[in-house]
Amino acid sequence: MKPTEQTIQQIERAIRKIAQKFPANEETSILTDIHLRVSQDSGELLAFDDEEQEINRCVIEQWIDNKDENFYDSVTIILRNELKRNNKIVDNMGILKPYNFVLEDDDKEPIAELYLADDDTVIIGGDLMTGLDEDLDAFLDDLFKD
Repeated sequence: MKPTEQTIQQIERAIRKIAQKFPANEETSILTDIHLRVSQDSGELLAFDDEEQEINRCVIEQWIDNKDENFYDSVTIILRNELKRNNKIVDNMGILKPYNFVLEDDDKEPIAELYLADDDTVIIGGDLMTGLDEDLDAFLDDLFKD
């Protein structure tokens, strides 16, 4: 799914509204994660803090009644791209680092880590440890052959 210009604007507006809740010039919040939930039926993009308090809510019209079976994969890519593109806003939020944007499904199950910021280190996207188990297994097999 390719995001429309309207979708990009709606996501950017949502990121800005989340950031407004945590201004950098005030006392740093102890919040550690921002949980984003997307509804495939209603098109809602909701943001919550660690205590399940709603931070922001908006509707992404392109996502309403989306029946794409790869919906969450597409949304993950779109949200990562927008968080990265708006990194100056996201990195300067008044949240104690490290903090994380996590995509969750309707059942509050984590789907993907979208953005992790830790002072000078920023990790964007995906499972950075993909293939680590296989690499370690191959290393140990080679080690024990000798």
